[in-house]
Amino acid sequence: MEENNSSENSKVIELDSLKQQENTDKLKELLTEMPTAQVAEFLSEKTEDEMIDYLKLLDYETIGRLFSDFDQETRLNLFRKIDRARFARIFKHIFSDVRADLYQELSIQEQTEFLPYLEKSVREDVISLSAYPPETAGGIMTTDFATVMIDMTAEQAIAKLRTDAPSKKMIYYLYVVNDNMKLQGILSLKDLVFSKPQELVKDLINEFFVYSTVYEDREKVAKKVEKYDLVAIPVLNDYQQLVGIVHHDDALDVIRAEHTEDMEKFMGIVPTEDDLGYMDTSSFYHFKKRILWIIFLAGIGLISGMIIQHYQHVLESLIVLALYMPMMASTGGNSGSQAATVVIRALALGEISDSDFFKIVFKEARISFLLSICIAGLTFFKITFLTTQENIPTDINLMYLAFVISVAIAFQVITSAMIGAGLPLFVKRLGGDPAVAASPAITTIVDITGLLLYFGVVSFSLSLIGIHF
Repeated sequence: MEENNSSENSKVIELDSLKQQENTDKLKELLTEMPTAQVAEFLSEKTEDEMIDYLKLLDYETIGRLFSDFDQETRLNLFRKIDRARFARIFKHIFSDVRADLYQELSIQEQTEFLPYLEKSVREDVISLSAYPPETAGGIMTTDFATVMIDMTAEQAIAKLRTDAPSKKMIYYLYVVNDNMKLQGILSLKDLVFSKPQELVKDLINEFFVYSTVYEDREKVAKKVEKYDLVAIPVLNDYQQLVGIVHHDDALDVIRAEHTEDMEKFMGIVPTEDDLGYMDTSSFYHFKKRILWIIFLAGIGLISGMIIQHYQHVLESLIVLALYMPMMASTGGNSGSQAATVVIRALALGEISDSDFFKIVFKEARISFLLSICIAGLTFFKITFLTTQENIPTDINLMYLAFVISVAIAFQVITSAMIGAGLPLFVKRLGGDPAVAASPAITTIVDITGLLLYFGVVSFSLSLIGIHF
């Protein structure tokens, strides 16, 4: 790993040195030899004018691949710096799904000005892809794929592939269609290459294939790619015609984006569409994403204060209870958050559904019961050995009080886990996003229920031995 980093650093230093020496031939050669992702990373650290100077050394196809590795903000900035006619030649070589995303980010005026410079096929392709909602398979698919006709021979298919392949992102699989572009099956490049020249394509194809439809939710599409371990999944319209494919790397981007969104919701952060990094996002923007839940939960948290105030006379008479309130609150919050995390993950992976509500809650109750025994034992030990009789009223037995508080905290662990497991399922049943049952929300709720249980159990248990507050 260190050797790779050292090699990359030396190339970067060499690039800067060649640029200063104005050795354009050697500079062009090195830029062409380096991996596209590495060149894109190197250029991203330069100013826009410097980036353009480097890009002028490369052919349009190479620049198109580089643009596919740039972030969206960089693409937009360069679009506004480069002459429209020249950018149209670059635009042609950008991966179709990326250029559709870029086109959608342009203003209406920029789109209107730019379209006349595009070739007819590119113009039709970008308009077609831009028409699909971004949350669908059509919104993330690409039209860069290789097709062969079902009535071709292997020799004819390879000849067509030689013509089409240079502009395709991947040709590991070929999509076999009929005259109406209806998908008939899938053929691997390996099977085609090792077949006899006169063998018919229809005898080589796999007619059983997984596909998605253009308006299918992109998260479901990504899950299909992951489930069936696909390099790419074909996207069909209502007429079973092949209109695009979704690559595994695009599916991975979707899974990563959905995971980030779920994590933000779970932690009480309002998710946004932008994909800027932490350091690239302003402090005020972070503030706006977080403030809503914080204020809302702070307001709900006032109920906890009202409960404590209601039981103020209990606390004044038995001050030792205050010593174990933080333990009760943190244990309940942790128990609820753990249960919510595993349930939300299982829901996201399709392992469970909201129809399993009672089974899941009952299972978490069993798990938390075992946890509560351990926590209760620890609490009993802690109170017995760290608290003296001098700190409690003389008419209350220390062992009995330790047992009561331990039972109260044990109940808190069980109820918190059931709330943590049940709340996401309840939200899902109502048609909402289970991740909205955020960890801060669960913590706030279990704090309220925990205080009610804590003081309720203690007051009731002491009343059984004739002690009333």
